[in-house]
Amino acid sequence: MSLHLPHPSGLLPDSGPEEYLSSDEVWWQDHQLWLEQCGYMLRPRYRLGWVPSWKGTKRTQYMCEDGQDAERGQVLDATRIKDGVVVVLKKVMVSRFPYEIEISQYFSTDPLAKDPRNHCVPIHEVLSVPDDADLKLLVMPLLHEFYTPRFLTVGEAMECCRQIIEGMQFMHSHNVAHRDCGLLNIMYDPKPLFPKLFHFAAPWLNRDVSGKAKHYTRTSHPTKYFYIDFGISRKFDPAKGPPRAWPIRGADKTVPEFAKSTDPCDPFPTDIYYLGNTIRTAFLQEYRGLEFMKPLIDDMVQDEPSNRPTIDDVAARFDILLGSLWWWKLRSRLRPRSEHWIERPFRVCAHIFRTLYYIITFTPALPRP
Repeated sequence: MSLHLPHPSGLLPDSGPEEYLSSDEVWWQDHQLWLEQCGYMLRPRYRLGWVPSWKGTKRTQYMCEDGQDAERGQVLDATRIKDGVVVVLKKVMVSRFPYEIEISQYFSTDPLAKDPRNHCVPIHEVLSVPDDADLKLLVMPLLHEFYTPRFLTVGEAMECCRQIIEGMQFMHSHNVAHRDCGLLNIMYDPKPLFPKLFHFAAPWLNRDVSGKAKHYTRTSHPTKYFYIDFGISRKFDPAKGPPRAWPIRGADKTVPEFAKSTDPCDPFPTDIYYLGNTIRTAFLQEYRGLEFMKPLIDDMVQDEPSNRPTIDDVAARFDILLGSLWWWKLRSRLRPRSEHWIERPFRVCAHIFRTLYYIITFTPALPRP
């Protein structure tokens, strides 16, 4: 297959919309033809000759599909030409993140890829960028931030926690420490919840930005949660002694051991802190009704790493907690701490009708995919 790289400016000479594109976006436009040859089509905004659809109209940029800009130039959505599936492309600088591709592919290769306990994002393909030997693109499925839309029941929250604990247990059992498993790096498969998906740059809107993206509940349409971004992850060899790694701050800057020392430390207890703090932030601090989780989470986020439970201990204690909950507790409404009193009657009524429907239709209170 011949390679045709586009005009070096990223634009056709007479198109002139460069004032709307960031430098990161121009990179994607520069490589649009090559990506098309690889079997992936970018959105109109990133194609050669693009002219803003709002130009010369009364519409504003953000009223149009092609007006939605990419906030993070490292990742972008694309459509796989052969079957129309929406995927995500992620740029990886190999010299800076030398283990990301290796670890990502490790969990995407059989038999690990088929293990139901595996919650690591699958890698469809790795593309070598033709004009940059240090740059590769990971092709992954489209995923959605795990904390939106809001959780409606205790069962929905517990199933999410069960899966992400299971996913970390799986990683740790294969001697891989994620090292950045915070709020931004846990996501879910949106296909069950979003029948028509959503716009990658504006997830609250549908793909043509003509209205809000329709979604179902997590109870009626169970989904699977995934860990993403293995840029600073490491795989350790137990035969070489206790695991040690230099501290690298991820998105969560609150890790106690990193504030005390810059010496190499065991990254597995740090993963426990990240996971505990994520559950604390996304669930215990956001909702009422999960107070029974507090003792376990408090142990996971202890200042002293050696006092934190291992992921096997966390999983065992969580299973006991989950087994102690009656069906009515799992079906009970999660009340957001920020909920206004005016909203409460409407949400309570909606919850009652939904719950009756789930009971009549034998929909499980714990939504396992």
